Amino acid sequence: MTPEYYLYLSAVLFTIGAAGFLLRRNAIVVFMCIELMLNATNLALVAFARMHGDVTGQVFAFFIMVVAAAEVVIGLAIIMAIYRSRRSASVDDASLLRY
Repeated sequence: MTPEYYLYLSAVLFTIGAAGFLLRRNAIVVFMCIELMLNATNLALVAFARMHGDVTGQVFAFFIMVVAAAEVVIGLAIIMAIYRSRRSASVDDASLLRY
């Protein structure tokens, strides 16, 4: 299997994630779309690393996984706080936190 197939799959996954991020209002779904985009990026980085015979892309993918794990912990805590105060997980309600 050539790396081009992995890059096509990565592009499709990233497009689905970006569309979901832009179109959905539920914070949990937006969160999952961000994770989908990060995983698509990881797939592309590993494919490029395999194509060039280097481990640099895999190291970057590892760092992205660490950042994604930290993002999940902090993001879910924020979403839970918003849900407890507003009884909704809509991103439109999150904009009211600045007042």
